[in-house]
Amino acid sequence: MMNKVLLIQSSPYGPDRQPVKQCRLYFPGLALPLLAALSPAGWSTEICLETIEDIPWNTDADLIGISGMGHAIIRSLDIADRFRQQGKPVVIGGYMASLMPEEALKHADAVVVGDAETVWPRLLDDFQSGAMQRLYRAEATETLTLPLPRYELLTSKAIGDWLPVQAGRGCPNTCSFCSVYCLYRGRYQRRTEADVLRDIRHIRSLGWRRFILLDDNIYADPEYMLSLCQQISPLGMQWMSQCSITVGRDDRLLSALAASGCMALSFGLESISPESLDAMGKGWAVPSEYPALIRRIRAAGIEVSTEMVVGGEGDTLASIAATAGFIRETRIIVPRFYILTPIPGTDFYHAMQQAGRLCHDDIYRYHGAEAVHKPRNMSPEALTTAYWSLYEDVYSIRSIMQRVWGGWKALRHPLRQLFYLGVNWHYRRSIGRRIPPNIF
Repeated sequence: MMNKVLLIQSSPYGPDRQPVKQCRLYFPGLALPLLAALSPAGWSTEICLETIEDIPWNTDADLIGISGMGHAIIRSLDIADRFRQQGKPVVIGGYMASLMPEEALKHADAVVVGDAETVWPRLLDDFQSGAMQRLYRAEATETLTLPLPRYELLTSKAIGDWLPVQAGRGCPNTCSFCSVYCLYRGRYQRRTEADVLRDIRHIRSLGWRRFILLDDNIYADPEYMLSLCQQISPLGMQWMSQCSITVGRDDRLLSALAASGCMALSFGLESISPESLDAMGKGWAVPSEYPALIRRIRAAGIEVSTEMVVGGEGDTLASIAATAGFIRETRIIVPRFYILTPIPGTDFYHAMQQAGRLCHDDIYRYHGAEAVHKPRNMSPEALTTAYWSLYEDVYSIRSIMQRVWGGWKALRHPLRQLFYLGVNWHYRRSIGRRIPPNIF
């Protein structure tokens, strides 16, 4: 008898406590089509991307699997509760569930901690035999060995021009607030180059010419990154990824990246305050070098996207305001910001808890749009106000046009710049609705 699993990627809540919705999801995740490929014989799989679809509450699925990025864990727990009230068994996974499994277990029949690929077939077999466990801990591996994802489950939906391809996971850096560090503890796992190229070529065979290379820090292994670039180059693809800003020191790699079709890289700069970076466990970063490194990366023909946090130990209201000037001066094309949030399970959470600096323990308010810890140099309320003021400044129409449409690149690559303009306008609308713009 065929069993069915419904896999749901939850959408985070907006300020009205409704799931964030869009007409199209330009950058879909990989977890669900990957788990579908790992489901053993005797299982059929349906996936639901809640950002662009309604959840089929009347599904005939035998098992419900739920995952979500970041603060979408709150929505995941609510979805799980509703399905369990209907008598449907539920399993929850993902980064946030892995960091706070005790909380997730209050809402699910089973929780997966870590990378689900190593335990998913066993979990489904256990379910079929009536012996599904409460907790599954993924096994640590040095090399990621993954099947070809079931991309057809994505391409039939309202997604954009980009498909995801996994390269590596983990990061050698030790940032205390980072969920990646708190799960991988400095380990970096990578797939073989042959497997990564297999997936890219498959995407190409489906008629797609753009992909997101998923990796928490692909510059963790520069030679691996270089070799991948050299093999991607003949395929005529365009792609994006994320890594350390220090790639800007590597001329050989920058040339290879540009030649391979890399359009943009995202960098976790976190802060322009050395004191804040040091307190986060990122003292190796040198903010005074950021402008020169960004110039070198852009000179190579690669656009720069960034992620930064506000509310660190060295942050003041003045330094947060100055961050807007830094973004404009360096002309970062897609800047994103987060309020420094003590995510339960991270080292930063435990430090704030021990210091008595948590404002409350209501995880439903740990959504990144308001301060939930007591900063050193301002009140939580002042931090929240400064955060939204920063976003409004950076995503003003004048700032968008200056960062995206000013200069010779708008004339040389008009279609590419129109794409970035669309991203910026989408984020501007999210900011106006007081939704942290981390979905596109």
